[in-house]
Amino acid sequence: MILLLQTLDFLLMIFTWIIIIQAILSWLVAFNVINLQSPMVRNGLEFLNRITEPVYRPIRRVLPDMGMLDLSPLVVLLILMFLRGTLIPYLINASYNQGIG
Repeated sequence: MILLLQTLDFLLMIFTWIIIIQAILSWLVAFNVINLQSPMVRNGLEFLNRITEPVYRPIRRVLPDMGMLDLSPLVVLLILMFLRGTLIPYLINASYNQGIG
């Protein structure tokens, strides 16, 4: 059980970095620092959007429309911080105290 929770924590950490990288790349595209004419950049952004969009979609339905400002990555990062900082350590300690390995 502890190994499963540690694996989940690791996967959530990777997803956190994916969200951060995707946000930075979208800013760079918005400010014309990098160009979408490059196939590598375009494919990389498309890959990151395919991974993150299923997570953002339900949050975007709940959040009010802010125009060009998308707060869904911030909300997802806050949820991930809560899971990684509070819930998963609590479950690891609880399973360790009960002797569940």
